[in-house]
Amino acid sequence: MVTALLDRGLEVTAVDLRLDGVDERADRLPLDLFSGGKDIYDQMGRPDAVLHMAWRDGFKHGSPAHIDDLPRHYELIENLYAGGLKQLAVMGTMHEVGYWEGPITEDTPCSPASLYGISKNALRELAFLSAQAHGGILQWIRAYYIVGDDKFGSSIFSKLLDAAEQGRKTFPFTTGKNKYDFISIDELAQQISAILAQEEVNGIINACTGRPVGLAERVERYIAENNLNITLEYGAFPDRPYDSPGVWGDPSKINEILAR
Repeated sequence: MVTALLDRGLEVTAVDLRLDGVDERADRLPLDLFSGGKDIYDQMGRPDAVLHMAWRDGFKHGSPAHIDDLPRHYELIENLYAGGLKQLAVMGTMHEVGYWEGPITEDTPCSPASLYGISKNALRELAFLSAQAHGGILQWIRAYYIVGDDKFGSSIFSKLLDAAEQGRKTFPFTTGKNKYDFISIDELAQQISAILAQEEVNGIINACTGRPVGLAERVERYIAENNLNITLEYGAFPDRPYDSPGVWGDPSKINEILAR
């Protein structure tokens, strides 16, 4: 993500407790974002815009960390706006919506069915209240299914790659019939950087392709693309009850941004 922002010509300061592997062109600022400091915006150097990506246990939908950390995320956002920040972009998720069939728009009603989705949905509502109270810009970037960077992730693709590297010949799988909106991590980074580089299109923005693809089809393609010697065990796991047979993002707003 940092590299994509830098390649767009933006000045970037990466802020985290650990900054290993960050693009050498970026400034680095080791900082505890959950310190609760009222002057956190000043500590960050008063940037023109902030991209909030921090989130623990994103692939563990039932982790209590989602609820435990929610007040800290809100406190950070409130302190940023109160300190003078004008433009904030926050990573959201399709799991805010819960069970839904068809395209997700910014007006799709949300009824999340996991601690992860509930927490992200609550933060979105709180962030919009904070932005409105302080006259700030909020760009809520709703992500879908991300492919790439698999050695460092916890997605189905990461687990599949790990299993193949361990020499396993089979991989337990669901029916694979559900259809989702898959996006490569590189394309996602380009979309996010384009969103941050402008202030006119705001609110909830789907970072997506708008094209539903069957889970089995996409995973089988991943196996072929990476020459993995492993076979899927279809039906070994049940489909999650809050996963719909087909859900994808409406790309209208991101297409408008990319066309600029």
